[in-house]
Amino acid sequence: MPHSTLAALLLVSLGSTILLGADYSTDEYKRLAGEFEAHLQKHILKPWFPRAVDKERGGFIQDYAEDWSEKRDGNKTLVYQARLTWMAAQVAISFPELAKEYAEYSNHGLDFLADKMWDKENGGFLWSVTADGKPTGERNNEKHVYGISFAMYAAATNYKATKNPKAIELAKQTFEWLEKHSYDGDTAGYTEALSVKGNKDFPYGTNNPKPPTFDLIGTAYGYKSMNTHIHLLESFTAYYEASPAAIAKSRLRALYNVVHDKICVVGALGEGAAMHLFFHSNWTPVPDADSFGHDLETAYLLMEAADTLSIKKDPWNTANELVDHALSFGWDEKIGGFYNEGSMFRKAHDKEKIWWVQAEGLNALLLMYEHEQRISARDKYWKAFLKQWDFIQKYQIDAKNNGWISMVSEDGHAKPGPKSDQWKDPYHQGRAVINVIERLKKLAEK
Repeated sequence: MPHSTLAALLLVSLGSTILLGADYSTDEYKRLAGEFEAHLQKHILKPWFPRAVDKERGGFIQDYAEDWSEKRDGNKTLVYQARLTWMAAQVAISFPELAKEYAEYSNHGLDFLADKMWDKENGGFLWSVTADGKPTGERNNEKHVYGISFAMYAAATNYKATKNPKAIELAKQTFEWLEKHSYDGDTAGYTEALSVKGNKDFPYGTNNPKPPTFDLIGTAYGYKSMNTHIHLLESFTAYYEASPAAIAKSRLRALYNVVHDKICVVGALGEGAAMHLFFHSNWTPVPDADSFGHDLETAYLLMEAADTLSIKKDPWNTANELVDHALSFGWDEKIGGFYNEGSMFRKAHDKEKIWWVQAEGLNALLLMYEHEQRISARDKYWKAFLKQWDFIQKYQIDAKNNGWISMVSEDGHAKPGPKSDQWKDPYHQGRAVINVIERLKKLAEK
């Protein structure tokens, strides 16, 4: 991302050390970057790679208990397979010394997505397959745009890492399938739950008269969700970078506008920004709680998309307010860590600390520190960033088995849970830590 000017900051040169507003030196940035690199290897990459690579049946083994013992014959789901494929590709891009090894892991995952999870008869991706790649028929093979979006994200990023022609072809096929079956031109949004043939009107066809009320990610049928659309923004950003066609840019810009103008609520009663979780098909919001983790994540995703689209003004204020709201209402001042859910005007009511929320907080706080020009505000973000990192190291990491603990209580007590399943993988913490490493190294060069 482009760096904001630091002209407003007092820069004091002391030999090789540069002080930026407070005691944040080049040496400290480098030291922290080294800490995060060691953490990435020990607690994020090595727990999954190559352990999860299923050389016999393709794709990645999905289910691991708290001690990393595996359930080898469980199903393989789209989100998990796509995220590990993406993770390996991103490592190959970010760390040249690991590029060969991780490009192979990513290509391995891409083959499974293309050969086993892509529906060769109807197009689109299946939500789940058996361990050896046969359709499970889950919910009559309902297809969901949330998972399909991550598959496109993985394919586009794999192409950037490897120039694998199979990857860009799969990404294009996915984009075109979404365009044909899911895109809603009247609202610039996407219908999320679709039948096996890609029909919007009724996900299960005519043979199931009593479908579940909620779709595969917990959204009521017929409604749009924040969760799916922020990740479409992410995947379309990656797709446009890999394949910069005019229609891809147009759809990315429309998604940016949807997230920025429809999903985000900015400046309500001076309490920063939050996001609606659910919407009617015409983007009329449906009241619900505020997810602090998604606020933090969207701050980053908006700025990433804005950078790709060369949008200069509006993303920063919205991103800044999203992070400030999470700090005001969802942050634990005592020991650090972000709570799960709250509301626009009241402190958190769900005070569980979930692994992915902590990762998004870490990434967003350093992003705010990098771009903020007011010294006092920079100091606030830097101190919160360090406290968040301290919280993660003390409470969110499993020192015995390695990896991140799924959930801890408000006061930091670990709650038993799997290390890996269809929703827990290295995506959130991997993306956050890689971004933090790259950002700290850039700050050290200034």
